[in-house]
Amino acid sequence: MGKFYYTFKFEMKDNRSDIEKIEQLSVTIKKVRKEIGKVIIGQDDIINQLITALFAKGHCLLIGVPGLAKTLLISTIARALDLKFSRIQFTPDLMPGDITGTEVIEENVSTGQKLFRFIKGPIFSNIVLADEINRTPPKTQSALLEAMQEHEVTASGTTYKLQEPFFVLATQNPIEQEGTYPLPEAQLDRFMYNIWLDYPSKDEEMEIVRTTTADYVPQIEKVVNGEEIILLQDLIRRVPVADNVVEFAVNLARATRPSNGAAQVIKDFISYGAGPRASQYLILGAKSRAALQGRYTPDIDDIRAVASPVLRHRMVTNFNAEAENVEPTDIVSKLLETAK
Repeated sequence: MGKFYYTFKFEMKDNRSDIEKIEQLSVTIKKVRKEIGKVIIGQDDIINQLITALFAKGHCLLIGVPGLAKTLLISTIARALDLKFSRIQFTPDLMPGDITGTEVIEENVSTGQKLFRFIKGPIFSNIVLADEINRTPPKTQSALLEAMQEHEVTASGTTYKLQEPFFVLATQNPIEQEGTYPLPEAQLDRFMYNIWLDYPSKDEEMEIVRTTTADYVPQIEKVVNGEEIILLQDLIRRVPVADNVVEFAVNLARATRPSNGAAQVIKDFISYGAGPRASQYLILGAKSRAALQGRYTPDIDDIRAVASPVLRHRMVTNFNAEAENVEPTDIVSKLLETAK
């Protein structure tokens, strides 16, 4: 193991070390998963990826066919984490002000003076569900850029801070492309994870049918609140990482970029590779994954585990890839086979 970039801070307000807090964190996450499991059948890997991203302060783009409970999953997580939740249905006529908020004129009854007052939009929540995000034009999609990166909204020259913790969880339908708009690369790069949802197994689908067609409404208990989540996010940031793990993450991100030293699969199928934000998210994802499992530092296997959801939406494929039906996920798998 190489040297660590960070060291643990043992003197905390509650007199517990970070190691003890990580051990407690893994117990807390098991309770969160248990509550989510009351509503969501299966999708264990998807739930783990979402929770990992949330505690790493990352946004997620969920892609799956209709009926896979994407919206229900997100709202259930918000309930288990005791966070304020809002849903924005993205449509072609949605305007930026419908997301961020708008100014209205109000008259002071006593003085007769008219003033502008800013009415906050649905972006002012802890978890924002951007439902079918690709159904609105890029102009409206851009209303999320500042909020996702800086966690603030600027309207008429005034900047408003968003309440922490803040996550954008967007959904996208991969089948129906009529009336949709491609997400700009700058928008895609702000999502930490690109999560693909698949159909449930036969046993899982039978259990889904049994539970959702019966007269039973599961009660979700709140496990942690927003203030506690912020402390846990700070805890994950303090998790130490060895030099060799950082080097592996950086080399993997750099390997996606077509250059003179790139692998042949990259030269053949990739126009643009992942930027430095990918390296950052590989490390943050690995930190969060290790901490949520009760481990005190991530290893290279953690980088491998988060590589596909972090990298596949950051690589721009060329015409050759489309012609030969080569997906970014396939390219990430090939890179991992030779990664060092």
